[in-house]
Amino acid sequence: MESSEEDDDFPFIESITPQSKIDSLYQSHTEKGIRKVCCELIDLKDAVENLCGNMETKYLAFLRMSEEVVEMEHELIELRKHISAQRILVQDLMTGVCRELEEYNSANGDIGDSQQDLQVDELQSSLPSDTDIRKEIFLENIDVLLAEHKVEEAIEALEAEEKYCPELKGPGDTSSMEASYRSVFLKRKSMLEDQLIGITEQPLVGILELKKALSALIKLGKGPLAHQLLLKSYGSRLQKSIEVFLPSCSVYPKTFPATLSRLMFSIISVTTKESGSIFGDNPVYTNRLVQWAEWEIEYFVRLVKNNAPSSETVFALGAASNCVQASLTCCSMLESQGLKLSKLLLVLLRPYIEEVLEFNFRRARREALDVAEMDEISLLSPHSMSPLSAFATSSDSVLVDSGMKFMDIVEDILAQLTPMAVLHFGANVLTRISQLFDKYMDMLFKSLPGPSDDDNLTELKEVIQFRAETDSEQLALLGLAFTILDELLPLAVMKVWSLKNESKESESGSTVPNASITAELKEWKRNLQHSFDKLRDHFCRQYVLSFIYSREGKTRLNALIYLSGEGEDLYWGSDPLPSLPFQALFAKLQQLAIVAGDVLLGREKIQKNLLARLTETVVMWLSEEQEFWDVFEDESVPLKPLGLQQLILDMHFTVEIACFAGYPSRHVQQIASAIITRAIRTFSARGIDPQSALPEDEWFVETAKTAINKLLLGTSGSDASEIDEDHVILHDEMVSDSDETASSLSSTESFESFASASMGELDSPVYFTGSEG
Repeated sequence: MESSEEDDDFPFIESITPQSKIDSLYQSHTEKGIRKVCCELIDLKDAVENLCGNMETKYLAFLRMSEEVVEMEHELIELRKHISAQRILVQDLMTGVCRELEEYNSANGDIGDSQQDLQVDELQSSLPSDTDIRKEIFLENIDVLLAEHKVEEAIEALEAEEKYCPELKGPGDTSSMEASYRSVFLKRKSMLEDQLIGITEQPLVGILELKKALSALIKLGKGPLAHQLLLKSYGSRLQKSIEVFLPSCSVYPKTFPATLSRLMFSIISVTTKESGSIFGDNPVYTNRLVQWAEWEIEYFVRLVKNNAPSSETVFALGAASNCVQASLTCCSMLESQGLKLSKLLLVLLRPYIEEVLEFNFRRARREALDVAEMDEISLLSPHSMSPLSAFATSSDSVLVDSGMKFMDIVEDILAQLTPMAVLHFGANVLTRISQLFDKYMDMLFKSLPGPSDDDNLTELKEVIQFRAETDSEQLALLGLAFTILDELLPLAVMKVWSLKNESKESESGSTVPNASITAELKEWKRNLQHSFDKLRDHFCRQYVLSFIYSREGKTRLNALIYLSGEGEDLYWGSDPLPSLPFQALFAKLQQLAIVAGDVLLGREKIQKNLLARLTETVVMWLSEEQEFWDVFEDESVPLKPLGLQQLILDMHFTVEIACFAGYPSRHVQQIASAIITRAIRTFSARGIDPQSALPEDEWFVETAKTAINKLLLGTSGSDASEIDEDHVILHDEMVSDSDETASSLSSTESFESFASASMGELDSPVYFTGSEG
């Protein structure tokens, strides 16, 4: 009953599957594969152990055989000595026998003298002479010395034999026996040379042993061969050192060329010293040494190129600069030993350095002009630490981010340069920096409003991350560009170029700045200024054009304002003022000056530069606008003296604006004078006498100054203009009391930033031509 109950409790006990069956059914192929691999690895391990055991056994057998060979050589040498001794004994014995025979014959008288003399002569002829014995002894001695590798003793023996037998040094007229001996002698000499060559070619030969072998070859008359072996030996040492060093190049990509150059030039230096100590100042050997050194330098440059990092990376530029610094420093040290290799090294390195610079500045252009990464830069860069942070707008910091990124890229490149790299490739670097700055100015150029800024053309224009719409944004853009041009770039470059200047001063011992350095920097600054001038002129041109033309394309500043008007003469009128467009120009310049005083605070130079250029742009446009002058030249249009007076007053007013505001420009005066001259000539051609119609020049000057004061004080009560963001609206009142405009003319205090007479004199800027417009 119990068993049946147990069966009821465990009804499936009979269905249990054995483990082996489970393994065979469910074991994965991966597990089987692993087991198989493990078995194969165990077998491989056993095979390797057996191989190692066999190798060890064979190595021990090889050592035993080597020892036996050495012992056998010694036994052969002893046997040769023993044979030589036995030969000497036999010769002595034969000599004694001959002497005994002679004594015996002399004792027996002259019986059979002739026959006995013949026998004695035959016996003596069969015996070697003293000379032959000496030669055989010499050859045996040489063979022993060669077998025992006693080089110095063998050389002494050969030299002594050559002195004893002069015919051995040259072919001459010798008998067959002497020629045979000379051949044997030269063969022994050749064997000694081979031994010496073998010593020099040994991989672990010491310096002293090498020098002894080379000196021995020189004694044997093999000077050129000895010099060749010297260069070959040090070349092989250099090659082995390089093979050991090269695997670590990838670990130290920036410093490996410097280490490699020190390794290379140290071997060249040691070789030069040893060549001088062994071979002296023989020009033949010196020329061969220079040729060998040039080959090694070519090999060095190939190694640097083949193992250098990618040319686009900053590491590549640092490695190239370190290479130039270290290799040229080593070359200057070699010059004290008579080797001048700097020019060759620069010729070989120049293509590589220029390639690295080209690829680095290509990468710099991509990164500097890539605005997509500006957000990441803004998170990582501390804006408060940069002078460019003053130009950050409240709504967007992309502009400042782009400037900081540009400077970071340039500073990273400059940080890689060494004094020697700057000395020889500085002009190339400056040119590429100016090209990079020009590309950056082009990017900022696109951020300014242009003639194609139309709502209908938005989809045709490329995507621009930052658009400077307002006056403050445009001034901030110009201020950032000018700060980079005038402060940041020169400071970054001078940090590096001062090191170059110091290195040149230390070399020459002079404290006077190098003229070439000054010329390079001046030319570089001119290129930077030219790039900035294009950006500045574009801003001024668009700013003036937006003032002159309305959105409908109509010209506000046209010749009609000089054709209309009441009265015949400004001179007799009360308190004459410039025409309304020039009053509006005065107001617009004042408004821009107030904004510039806030945005460009502390940068009076760029403020005056911009305002002067804007004033010049107005008079330049008026001078070059042919439609304006065509109206005066049209005979169907009546002209009045009042129009000529008004035009001349407007020109004097424009000149006085610039003078009063602290940015007098000779160019403005010249253009204004040219316009006045042309106007007088045009009106004279239409029958108006300038002598009777025009007052003195002093009157126009004083009237223009008075007009400026009236416009500032707002007491004229005559026509005025109010300027909004889009266009100029002419009103009947000159003074606007609206608090919303920033160009209020009623406040002298607000004009201080615009008309600060304490500013320094303004240099005449660079002017654009009509083709640029």
